Amino acid sequence: MFFEHPQNQGEYPNFPGPGPDPELDPAPPPGEKPKRPDLPNPGEPQAPRRVQGQRKENMQALKELGTSALPEIKSNIHCLTIVGQIEGHLVLPPQNKTTKYEHLLPQLVALEQSPEIEGVLVVLNTVGGDVEAGLAIAEMIAGLSKPTVSIVLGGGHSIGVPVAVSARYSFITQTASMTIHPIRLNGLIIGVPQTWEYLEKMQDRVVRFVVQHSRISEAAFREMMFRSGELARDIGTVLIGKEAVECGLIDEVGSVGQAVKKLQEMIAGRKQNSGQPA
Repeated sequence: MFFEHPQNQGEYPNFPGPGPDPELDPAPPPGEKPKRPDLPNPGEPQAPRRVQGQRKENMQALKELGTSALPEIKSNIHCLTIVGQIEGHLVLPPQNKTTKYEHLLPQLVALEQSPEIEGVLVVLNTVGGDVEAGLAIAEMIAGLSKPTVSIVLGGGHSIGVPVAVSARYSFITQTASMTIHPIRLNGLIIGVPQTWEYLEKMQDRVVRFVVQHSRISEAAFREMMFRSGELARDIGTVLIGKEAVECGLIDEVGSVGQAVKKLQEMIAGRKQNSGQPA
């Protein structure tokens, strides 16, 4: 057997290479094509191939959210969403889109303690829900020491009104609406005078909170709450966009861009007052 010296490589271009080893590469049976190790065997199950050039996270985002990639940014603002119906002590049906207050309360405690989060943006599109759960969320937002801005998108109805005004500054879009109406109960009600007194006390809690955290007067808010003739089969008032600002319930008409800009200004002002670099 001859071996080509490395110095003589290329000197004999037609020099034959080593042939197949009959012990390692046995000859195929007559009439059968030889197997190629670089090609998959059609009889064996193959692993699913992934599209080249796409990360697994991008493909998952495309499947779940309909977008090829999500922007990854490090922000000092946390977005807190309150959508659907605010769920209280009773679990709502599975077809209802809900915001569970036992999920939001620990988040708010964590936001208060987190040094990386300097501001909270509260986004609302809710039909209302449990009164005590909504007031609990509103009190927690109002008690945060960090700047908070709320924005009503779509709707901030019923107990969503106290949540919307709980932030230090509030926005509402042009087409968003807010329904103001008295507290209502469904299900079994004990028909005793104490039941009416309890409802009246709950009503006063909502009215006091809204008046303390907005520019609307108590008389104007109660008049909207018990106004008749505007809502079919019910009493109350529906405010749309600019109307909520004109009565003093919401601070300004605007969308996400204005809300984020206002929150950044509040964060910069807080740093300036405390002597921190902006």
